[in-house]
Amino acid sequence: MRKILIPTDFSKPAFNAIKYALELFKYDKSEVYFLNAFEDDIYKDQELLKSDSLSNVIEIMRQQSCEKLNALIEEVKAIWPNPRHTYHQVASQHGIVDGIDVLVDTVNIDIIVMGTKGVTDKKSKLFGSNTIQVLRYVASPVLAIPVNYDYTQPKKIVFATNYLIPYKRRELKLLCEMAAPYRAEIDMIYVSKSKQLSVRQEVNRQFIEDTLCKNETQFVHVHNKSVVEGINSYCTQHNADMLVMVNSRHSFLEDILYASTIDAVALDMKIPFLAMQNMRRD
Repeated sequence: MRKILIPTDFSKPAFNAIKYALELFKYDKSEVYFLNAFEDDIYKDQELLKSDSLSNVIEIMRQQSCEKLNALIEEVKAIWPNPRHTYHQVASQHGIVDGIDVLVDTVNIDIIVMGTKGVTDKKSKLFGSNTIQVLRYVASPVLAIPVNYDYTQPKKIVFATNYLIPYKRRELKLLCEMAAPYRAEIDMIYVSKSKQLSVRQEVNRQFIEDTLCKNETQFVHVHNKSVVEGINSYCTQHNADMLVMVNSRHSFLEDILYASTIDAVALDMKIPFLAMQNMRRD
């Protein structure tokens, strides 16, 4: 039984993520959790706060959130009737990161699927500020879906790695199971000026090869001084349907997420992006 968490603010990007997730996992028996974190809404309505106590305002917002979630689930059932899927609603008075984090730990979520808003503010050229925060601080795989992306079966998956960290078998199994129904090819790409791997990198590479053995996998060296440019070019040239990276210390993705200015990053998020979270951050 796969457990999928889809955060929603009832926006177009959020609904696009729902469409993608329900199509991608249509063959899997799944528990799907729709989460609405309404903390920001509590403090938005200043008139309501003036006229009522905070606890009453929270309860009003919770009721409104539950009503919207109920309506969303009914819409989902009407558009994508699937006996393999069971739907749950979660109205959280926390912020988006805390709300997701609590649910991930409580029900042991396998994957989070969330929409991205593109270039919406100065904080984030890449994913949107909420997605950035979830990628940084929530210990669960995160699949980010661009707002204007139309669902396409993943036939070519690009997995960018530097082989510096040991991988989690559970997350590699998730990738295998996502790829298998569509007979997707997985290209493991190592972007570097040199092909030479250390003993540690070779061990980690071999572990990936052994774990992904049920999928057609090829290991590719991409010669480029810029990791971002190398990944971007490879995805474009090979018509990638999904990009996968591992978020941990000493990883490509950490360098991107923790760059001094995220606006300087040139990764063009036109395809779904799966970040496998290798460790919990403080």
